[in-house]
Amino acid sequence: MSDLTDDISACRLCADRFALTATAHAPHPVVWFRPGARLLIAGQAPGMRVHLAGRPFADRSGQRLRDWMGVDETTFYDRDRIAIVPMAFCFPGYNARGADLPPPPLCAATWRARVMAELSPRLTLLVGGAAIRWHMGARDVTATVAAWRDAPAGMFPLPHPSWRNTGWLKRNPWFGADLLPDLRQAIKEVLR
Repeated sequence: MSDLTDDISACRLCADRFALTATAHAPHPVVWFRPGARLLIAGQAPGMRVHLAGRPFADRSGQRLRDWMGVDETTFYDRDRIAIVPMAFCFPGYNARGADLPPPPLCAATWRARVMAELSPRLTLLVGGAAIRWHMGARDVTATVAAWRDAPAGMFPLPHPSWRNTGWLKRNPWFGADLLPDLRQAIKEVLR
C-alpha cells in the first residue's frame, strides 16, 4: 500500500495541464486512505484550500460534509476508519472566470482501479456529480440523490457540499429532512 500512496503522491501527469490554468500551479496530490477503512468518501477533486493545506475537505465544504455525516473532525480524518478518495487527487485549477475546473479524467483512469482494489469499504459516499457518474453511471445528480434508497447497496449519492449548492439545498428540503437522518444512521452503524 505504501508503494501505491507513494506513487500517487509523486504523480506529475497533469503538470503541463495545471501550468496552463489561471492558477498556473504545480501538482500536489492529496492522498488520504488506508486499507481497512470502513467508510469511503468518493469526492470530486481538491479545491485550492485543500491544495494548500494538504488535507482533504479542509474548507467550508468539509465543515458542511462533516455536519451532514454527523461526525467530528477527529473521526473524519481517521484514515483507519474513513478513506477519502476523490476522482482527482490534485486541485485542477481555475478557469479564466475563477470557477473550479473539473477533475481531469486522466487521474481516475490512472489511479482509481488500483486504489479501489486496495479498499473494501462497507459504505461509500458519492459526493458530487463526478463521483456519482463514475460509480453509478448516473448523469442527473438531483434525480440520483433523490432516489438514494434505490442506490446500489452500500452507496449513498450526495450533492457536493460546496457553498455554491446552498440554493439546491433550499430547493430540495427532503435532503435535510429525509436523507440526512438515514445517512447519519448508516454512518453510525458502519463506524461502530
